[in-house]
Formats: sequence, structure tokens, C-alpha cells
Amino acid sequence: MSLENPSPSPSRRRFGAAALAAAALTSAVLGGGAVHLLAHQDEAHDAHASAPSDSSTPSASEPAATRYQCPMHPSIVQDHPGKCPICGMDLVALAPAAPGGEGAAMVQGLAPVTIDFSRQQLIGLRTAPVTEGKVGGTWRTNGRVAMDETRVRRVNVKVAGFVERVHADFTGKPVRQGEPLLSLYSPELLAAQEEYLLALRTRQALGEAGGMATDGDTLVAAARRKLLLWDVPPTALERLARTGEATRTLTLVSPISGVITKKDVVEGARLEMGATPYEIVDLSRVWVLADVYESELRHVKVGMPANLQLKAFPNRVFAGKVAFLDPVMDAATRTVKVRLEFPNPDGDLRPEMFGEVVLRGTTRDALKVPSDAVVPTGTTQVVFVALGDGRFQPREVRLGESDGKSVEVTSGLKAGDQVVTGANFLVDSESRLRASLAALAAPSSGSDTAAPPPSSPPASAPPAASGHGGH
Repeated sequence: MSLENPSPSPSRRRFGAAALAAAALTSAVLGGGAVHLLAHQDEAHDAHASAPSDSSTPSASEPAATRYQCPMHPSIVQDHPGKCPICGMDLVALAPAAPGGEGAAMVQGLAPVTIDFSRQQLIGLRTAPVTEGKVGGTWRTNGRVAMDETRVRRVNVKVAGFVERVHADFTGKPVRQGEPLLSLYSPELLAAQEEYLLALRTRQALGEAGGMATDGDTLVAAARRKLLLWDVPPTALERLARTGEATRTLTLVSPISGVITKKDVVEGARLEMGATPYEIVDLSRVWVLADVYESELRHVKVGMPANLQLKAFPNRVFAGKVAFLDPVMDAATRTVKVRLEFPNPDGDLRPEMFGEVVLRGTTRDALKVPSDAVVPTGTTQVVFVALGDGRFQPREVRLGESDGKSVEVTSGLKAGDQVVTGANFLVDSESRLRASLAALAAPSSGSDTAAPPPSSPPASAPPAASGHGGH
């Protein structure tokens, strides 16, 4: 029996078949192109497994090759055109990386989406360009018209008496300075008038007798001062000195021009000393109280011009300025009260009106996008950039100042980029769905790769002995 050409054992026959199958599968993969997954651990593993041992790593200076991705299965990515092995759709080219990598990084939890034109029309998708223009300088907030606390006057009674007549007889009535409010009869006031008349007669008698004129002047000044302190107007004192007859009632007049906001008096009522029958407010200048958020507080300064718009006067703009900033912040709303002053010569600004306040500061040139293009994700701000052919890429951006209609973009975009402004939340939902499906598909993709051949005995191991027939 010859020993030069022994017949192969069954284990060696199995190893040869497995090796042949693995070689054929490797040739098919290399011929059709490798499929890479977005998941970092799977991509690194596949790249390491499929890279030849003698291949060199491309330098960082070389331009990145165009990669192609399935619109429905973002985990399917390859370096040449083709069809998705799952759904059969044509793969689309991904956007090339921007210089420095800005804007090319994937946003965590989001994936690029492709939406055909008919579907864009159906969901109302709109885009707007990133433009350069003036940003900052205007901050909008809500304001409430209030009375100027420095223009409020209360009319009080310094001597007890009875109300004979009420001239200002209803709340809201406009009055002018010096206009009569009420007539008051007071026995004490009547006695004070008699003292004043007696002092005048005494001064006259001393002058005619050749006495000291200064003594008579002192008596007259004391009696006159007492009446003035009881709010007897100087015109009434002049009339009293001219006629020499005391009046039965005292007429109280308005100290300022304004509107009666409080009336607590009727005819026949008794007023005690210190009573306040009227409150009068000058509304020729009013306050507007507004709230400014903590993030915008650094821009607001005393003296800054401001505009006010009201629903009652939609085509009219009221001009004013910042007069005061509250030194204490509201802990509940995290805002600071700002007081603005507005002239109100016609009385159109009524207390308790609400309107929009626009604070106006200095502007600067910067990139900006419409405010509705930004989708907040909780920790970051994202926009969807239109790449053409119905492709939209999520892009993380950093924002600056906002005037309510547009917002400044400090990084993540460049002038001329098209961003989604309508139906962007629908695009965001689909992007999140595709990213979730890609995350679910990534672990299972490992099962599609060829399994290693079953282990076989080492080539150096001798075959199992079947007997000693050779001897």
C-alpha cells in the first residue's frame, strides 16, 4: 500500500469546502462594493475587516469621496451609486463636507431626509435663504399703560366742615388747575376770616394813631398765613381784604390739571380734618410697564428710545423712552420690570391698556434667518438645510440676537443657504423617525455579513488513526 498519496480525510475535505465558500463570498463582496453602517462601532469593524493588509491610510489632506445613502434606510451607506439592498430605492449622494467640517457633522438623533416635490406641496414645506442684514437693536415685549405716580394728587381737608356744594360731581371728569371742586362751610374757617379782618383793621388804626406799623403787619401776616395753610386761595384773601366781609363757605380748587380718579364726597356730608374727598391724576404723561428677560437685560439702558403700538390704534406708533429699571429681578418669571415714559397730550393712552413695546438700540450686520426656521431640541438649536433634489440635512446652529421675526446665526450656516421655514416640525419628525430606524437596524446588520467558516483541525494535526494496516 503506497503512502505517497494518501486520501484526504473527511475533516480536510470539510475545511477545503469552507475555505472555497469564504473565498467566493469575499470575491462577491469586493466585486459589488461593501455596505457600511452609520453606527461608529460597526463601521470601524467593517472597514478594518475589509481593508487589505498592505493598503495605506489616505492622508487628511485628500478630498473625501462622495458617499451614497438610502433615503429610507439611512444606515445603508456606500461609496458608489447603487440600490438599497433592503427596499431597492436608488441611493442618493450625501452633501460633501464643508471646509473645516462645519455643518457636515451629523446631528445626534436626526438623519437626512428626502421629500419629493409633490409631498413638499402637500405638507406646505417652504424654504427661505440665509441673508446678511441688520440684527440686534430691537427687542420686543408686552407693556401695560399705567398712571404716572409722580402726577397723582389727593385733595385733603385741613379744617372740619360741612359740604355745601359739589362742583366736580363724578369720577373721570377732567378738571383744570384752579377750577372749583367743592364749597365747605366751617365755623372754624369763619372765625379765622374774622381774625384776619380784625388784624387788617388793627394795622390801619395803628397807622392812623402814629403807632408802630410793624406790629400791625405782624398781626396781618399771622392771620393770613393761617388761612393759607387751610388752603384758602390767595384770590379769596384779596377779595376778603377788599370787601371786609367774611364768606360763609370756603371753595376748594383743583391743585393740578387732570382727571378725577376718586370721588368720596356728596353734598351735605361732614368732612373731618384730614379727609381726602378727591384724587386727581395728570394723564398728560403716562408710564408703560414692561418685562425684559434676563438674557436681554444687558441691552436695555435708561434713556433708550422705545415705541408702543396698541390694538386700539393699529396704524399709530407712540414714541417714548426708558425711564427706570427695577433693581430687583422677579424670581418667578426671571424678568426685570422696565418703566417707560410716554407723552399723552390727547389722552389716547389710557391706564390698563396693553400693547407691544419695541426697544430700539444699535444694530450691526450679521447672518440671519427667519425665527420659524429654528427647531429647538432642548439643548441645541437645529435647522434643516435644503441641499437640492428634495434632500434636507439637519444642521446644528448657534444663535444670537432676535427681534421676534428673524434671529442671528453665529455658526452653522453661510449666506445663501436655503433653510426650511414651513412644515419644519414635520421634517423634524421624519428625520427623528429615520434616525431611530437606523439605530434599530444597525445592530442587526451584522447578521447579514458572512459568518466565518467553521473551525477545523489544524493542518499540522495528524489524522485520526484508523488502524495499523500499514504495518
